[in-house]
Amino acid sequence: MKKFTLSGFVIFLLIFPLMNLKAQQLRENPALDEKVKKFLSEHKGQWHDMNVPESDGRLLYEIIVKNNYKSALEIGTSTGHSGIWIAWALSKTGGKLITIDIDKGRHQTAVENFKKAGLSEYIDARLADAHVLVKELEGPFDFVFSDADKDWYKNYFLDADPKLKVGGCFTAHNITERKTGFGGAGSGQAIFLEHIKGLKNYETTVNSTGGGVSISYKKAEK
Repeated sequence: MKKFTLSGFVIFLLIFPLMNLKAQQLRENPALDEKVKKFLSEHKGQWHDMNVPESDGRLLYEIIVKNNYKSALEIGTSTGHSGIWIAWALSKTGGKLITIDIDKGRHQTAVENFKKAGLSEYIDARLADAHVLVKELEGPFDFVFSDADKDWYKNYFLDADPKLKVGGCFTAHNITERKTGFGGAGSGQAIFLEHIKGLKNYETTVNSTGGGVSISYKKAEK
């Protein structure tokens, strides 16, 4: 009995560091955390102009931190709410976000919001046509969030898929599994969702707590 206990303790000592490896890899920055929380609190309820609700921002944050993702792409910056949640998560994993928007006014507002939130160093904000730029980006990425023109959702996925690492996650906003209404049958969201759910190398679920987010994990290249 004594021998079993000792060997069990030794095994525990060997496994425990591996169990906590992910937690150890997360970077602590209390000052930044407080700055981001303060900024989000001060702007609570003000995120209009095609931004995600807070619950969806938190969801994106949790996916990135849980999986220790480091290279993220956002298609559709708007004025920066989702980008702040994504970049805040990346500040803990040591990663960086490329975010794209075609509208100059939204882009400039987002850049200013990123600066005020203290997250500029974790974000490469591009003023560009995502139809073109997503094709040109080299990647690889381990996290993608699509929230631009809905009719182009499937095309954004097709362009990003070869650059997404196995184990990575492709997410898209305003996704519903309903057959009627906004995002229902025949919409760009529905066409995209049907396509990605039909892929054997992706595992897809839909989170409906906020604005509707599809979450697709890439299990293999093909």
